Amino acid sequence: MKSKATLKQIAKELNVSVSTVSKALNDSPEISEQTKTKVKEYAKLKNYKPNIIGLNLKNRKTKTIGVIIPNILNSFFAKVFTGIEKVAEEKGYNVLTCISNESLEKEINTLEMLSNGTIDGFILSISEEAQKSNEFSHFNDIINEGTPIVMFDRVSDEVNCDKVIVDDFESSVNATQHLISSGCKKIALFSAIDNLSVGKLRAKGYFKALENNNIKVNNDIIVLTESEDDFDNKSKLLFAQNKIDAIFALDEHSSSSAIKLGLKNGYKIPENLSIIGFADGVWSRRFSPSLSTVSQHGPEIGEEAARLLIERLESKEEVESPYKTSVIKTELRQRESTKKV
Repeated sequence: MKSKATLKQIAKELNVSVSTVSKALNDSPEISEQTKTKVKEYAKLKNYKPNIIGLNLKNRKTKTIGVIIPNILNSFFAKVFTGIEKVAEEKGYNVLTCISNESLEKEINTLEMLSNGTIDGFILSISEEAQKSNEFSHFNDIINEGTPIVMFDRVSDEVNCDKVIVDDFESSVNATQHLISSGCKKIALFSAIDNLSVGKLRAKGYFKALENNNIKVNNDIIVLTESEDDFDNKSKLLFAQNKIDAIFALDEHSSSSAIKLGLKNGYKIPENLSIIGFADGVWSRRFSPSLSTVSQHGPEIGEEAARLLIERLESKEEVESPYKTSVIKTELRQRESTKKV
């Protein structure tokens, strides 16, 4: 049986954008007659059949939002989802959730499958593999086909869309400053997410706070890794070879490890080891001592992302409004793992 070509395949073969192919097949005046003829002839040769649902997408609403999260085990993403679902329900939208499992291939496949008329728009956070390989063209392809995207947390400047973020850099400056203001001088930096945009921004905030206080960087007490296994090995080695008086941990795994390793190595928390973690899962309150954290206000991020997407979907304006980037303020929640300033 002769296989049917897709818009994306035709665009790749003719070295044009998916948007150009779509417009050419629909006789858009924006496309030259020469290009239209070339695209139509090639489409006919490759047995291309238009997707009726896709063609009518702008005139037809499924009232369904597609949500793609990278990791179902991360409590932050679960909190964001609760915010998305709350606003979606209020506005009469259904939510269809998929997990990319940090896979670029799964992210691409999910976008292509759901953008074929199943959903009206996407809310998503970029997978680890996409960030590692700096591959974001699949997002632009979906947007060019007419399906809007709102990115949250892990975003890319290479994709023009609405975004919801927290100020990771400034949050980390403030958290590190809190440790310094409480008398800490040997502040270790823990990260298992140095391959992600948010991890790099948080690390920069730590270094900036040290610079602001004329504290020399000690590379022996900095653990920046791209995996939990690598982090576990290096963090254990750090405790065996160095004395520290504080830890700033940039993700959920390194935050929980900081408490466990500190206690295991005989530190009294917070008397001679203060710890601040990033992300505010329920586990942070259940530790003994409980963990001070930078709270990203996940539900608020989800609510804002859903509002931005639904506003764009329901806009009656003929000209698309400019894309927005909303910044949600973080909060340092002090618990038992830090001294009062």
